[in-house]
Amino acid sequence: MARQHDPPLAPRAWLRWAVVRRVVADLAPASILEIGCGMGGVGARLSRTAEYVGVEPDDRSWATANERIAPLGGRVVHGDHNKVPDGSTYDLVCAFEVLEHIADDVAALADWLPLVRPGGHMLLSVPADPHRFGPSDVLAGHYRRYTAVELGQRLSGAGAVDIKLLHYGWPLAYLLDSVRNRLSRDRVSVAARTAEERTSTSGRLFQPKSALLGVITRVGVAPFAVLQRLRPDAGPALIVVARRPD
Repeated sequence: MARQHDPPLAPRAWLRWAVVRRVVADLAPASILEIGCGMGGVGARLSRTAEYVGVEPDDRSWATANERIAPLGGRVVHGDHNKVPDGSTYDLVCAFEVLEHIADDVAALADWLPLVRPGGHMLLSVPADPHRFGPSDVLAGHYRRYTAVELGQRLSGAGAVDIKLLHYGWPLAYLLDSVRNRLSRDRVSVAARTAEERTSTSGRLFQPKSALLGVITRVGVAPFAVLQRLRPDAGPALIVVARRPD
C-alpha cells in the first residue's frame, strides 16, 4: 500500500502500480530513470526505492513532479530524455504510458536502451489492443495501441533481450476505458489539433483532484489490483520488462 503522504493516483495508475512495484522489488535497482514522469505520482514512490531521476517536458507537470519528488531526494529534469547528462546509465529505465505518444516509437526505443546500463533493465507500460483505439486515445495524443507481439518486436529490434510481457487491468480497466471514452468524446472536438499538443497535457487528464479522492480511489481499486493477477493474459494494457545485453 502507498504511504499516506504519497501523491494520489488515478484508478488505472493504481492497477499499473500494483504490477510495477512487484517488478521493481524483484529487480532491486540501485538507480532509476523515469522518462515522462508526468506529475510524479509514480516517481515519488520509485524515489523511495532507489536513486531516482525523472524527465518531464510539460511545464506544469514538471513543476508538480519536482515539488513532490525533490523533498524525497530524487531529481526531476525539465525536458525529455535528451536532457539526461551524456554518458549516464541506470539500472532501470522506465516509461509508463509514454511510447504510444511518440510518432517514431522505433527511434525512441533505440534512444532509450543505451540509457540502461549493460545488464540492466527497461520497464514500459502501454495501452493494448489496437482495435480498442477510441476517443480517449485521441484526446491523450496517442498514435497507437499495441499488441504484445508488436511491442516485443520493437524492443527486440532495438537490441533488447529477455523480453517478458504481460497484460494488466482485467477486468476493471475495460470499464475504465469505456468511461474515459465517453468522457472524451465531447472534449476531442475542442482539443488541440496535433497529437504533440494533446500529449503535452495528457499527464494531467483524469487525475484525482484531492487527497481524499485519492484515498477513495485507492480503496476502491485495491480489490481489482489483486484480482487482475488471476489473468496476466487479459486486460487492455501491457507491461513489458526487457534487458540490455551485457
